[in-house]
Amino acid sequence: MKEADLFSLYPRLWHMAEDGSFDSILRHGLLSTSALLDLYAMEGEERRALERMRRPESVPLKGNGLPSAIVRDNKPMTASALEKCLTHGVKPEEWFAILNDRSFFWLSKKRLNKLLNARAYRDRPQTVLTVDTKSLVEAHRKNVELSPLNSGATIYNPQPRGRDTFKPIADYPFDQRRKEKGREFWVVELVVRGGVLDIRDHLIAAHRVYEGEKKELWRREGASSDEGP
Repeated sequence: MKEADLFSLYPRLWHMAEDGSFDSILRHGLLSTSALLDLYAMEGEERRALERMRRPESVPLKGNGLPSAIVRDNKPMTASALEKCLTHGVKPEEWFAILNDRSFFWLSKKRLNKLLNARAYRDRPQTVLTVDTKSLVEAHRKNVELSPLNSGATIYNPQPRGRDTFKPIADYPFDQRRKEKGREFWVVELVVRGGVLDIRDHLIAAHRVYEGEKKELWRREGASSDEGP
């Protein structure tokens, strides 16, 4: 895929974070789960359980001098389903680790809204970040990858996935997918390995979303009022 096509077709990205996390995100960046565990000095079996196993519920983190943080659950995945769809000998614990090393962005509001309205999240407020695609990619090009599927869900006939699911932009088979798939499936996720420490530099707006209502938390100076989820 050409970067110019990515920027033209998907000028904005969206990330859904835990309610109340925005101040910490501005301070520490949008961290991957693994980077967040590094920040909170989580080690040993406790870390392994969070990083390489299914989390049926979200887990709070506490650290000296740090604000409280939440590691989100990964309910939409099960080890039994992963065993059926993982390729190239990848084990479920390896897949969990692969995902936990990345920060995730949706490329369409339709998919964002689907997640906001999912049973696990629709009864709780969420923080939604709206991000400039071009700015983010140009700053983190070497760590940016694209995925053709919702890599964190195995509900409803899970698609095959493995070490080749996430590809650099230049290697992503966009032309082939555009011929074979509907627009929603051309590119499903954009990820950044390790997270985005400088997320503020690429942020357009941040909102608290709950029961269909959107409360603005932050907006870049000069950004249009319709920028957001």
